[in-house]
Amino acid sequence: MSNLKLFFISLPPAVGIAVISFYFLPLLWSVVSVALAILLLVILFVATGGFVGTRARQTELGAAGGIPDSEVSESELRLIFNTLGDALLIYDEDFRILFFNAAAERLFMMSEKEVSGARMQPENINDPKLKLLAEVIFPSLAPVMVPRSQAGAWPQIVDLSFDEPQLELRVMTSQLGQAPGQPARFLKIIQNRTHETALLKTKSDFVTVASHQFKTPLTHINWALDALKSDPALGEGNKEMINEASKAGHLLAEIVENLLSISKMEEGRFGYKFEPADPVEFLDKVLGQVLPEANRAGVRLYFEKPPSSLPEVFIDKQRLALALTNFLDNAVRYNTKNGEVIVRVAQLADKPFLQFSIKDTGIGIPGEDIPKLFGKFFRAENAVKFQTEGTGLGLYIAKNIIEAHGGKVRIESELNRGTTLYFTLPTDKSLVPQREMPIE
Repeated sequence: MSNLKLFFISLPPAVGIAVISFYFLPLLWSVVSVALAILLLVILFVATGGFVGTRARQTELGAAGGIPDSEVSESELRLIFNTLGDALLIYDEDFRILFFNAAAERLFMMSEKEVSGARMQPENINDPKLKLLAEVIFPSLAPVMVPRSQAGAWPQIVDLSFDEPQLELRVMTSQLGQAPGQPARFLKIIQNRTHETALLKTKSDFVTVASHQFKTPLTHINWALDALKSDPALGEGNKEMINEASKAGHLLAEIVENLLSISKMEEGRFGYKFEPADPVEFLDKVLGQVLPEANRAGVRLYFEKPPSSLPEVFIDKQRLALALTNFLDNAVRYNTKNGEVIVRVAQLADKPFLQFSIKDTGIGIPGEDIPKLFGKFFRAENAVKFQTEGTGLGLYIAKNIIEAHGGKVRIESELNRGTTLYFTLPTDKSLVPQREMPIE
């Protein structure tokens, strides 16, 4: 069987994987899987002859008794890539354009003939016709660039934003296989996400406006209910009803406030102001704020301070205090009577990170629920039975605050035995994200 036959046999499964991914995987992973499917096809095609020298390879195979020259034409192979919705371009290590599909022609408003063989340079940004193409090939030149992958890892994924024209692009760059003695080649897959991003912004704007509209009347309602609770003329039956209404009003106000925070986070405009801070002093202050609630709940709160001084961390004190308070509130709220919460912080060995831990003796979390804990509105079934009140938004907000600081969060738990939550913070300022990124 020829290599080109192998290419065509691989095409239907690759397309099938791409379609299934869009239905069953989250957005980012569906994009990655589609891109990998496209990349696999391109690599397989390039390995069987590529766009350059296809005819020569077919003739060589025909002369050797392989596939006839007429079996597969270059135009048929091009047709496959030109029917793809995402823009594809291939270039070599000198940034010389080797391939430009139909979607790329539409996106950049240029024909393949105009750019084929052209060597792109950063200076092309000064040419109005080549400006967008230069910014895609050299992403650091774009007005806004948001990395979506680790530095040095393949594929490289970045989101690019442009104002004139209004464009939102996701660009995935992969290195193709390199033949001996041949220059390295690279594939860029460019997904136009302008319409999708506009829809997400519309949804976010609606949540923001609606939440703001709810906020003022809710404040007045809660103020009135709080005043009624203290009325000595109120009967016991009415007092109980007012108390329940007040609880519901304050819970609704908390949900509105959380939705506003989430809306800002997802747009990448929560607003962080980082400054150096002593981690022990910071923990002391936040624990002091949580201590009264722990005492009311009959839970003992301990801070096991490190034996030696720790390096500073770079944090937004207000935002990080919000995340830490959410973690501690959960440890207290879902604990047992006379239970404990132990807080620790230590330097990770040979790494520029501090690890914080919050260990409780509470109800624990079912193993199957741990991966879902940081999703919006999720609450474990045993938590709902133990505490009926809750928004299911606190952990989502806290996790994203930690990640905006360059840290990670994880949980270990044993049902009816307790939970330990760990999160890290970098001690190297360069590891703190320099720009707030929208949340996928």
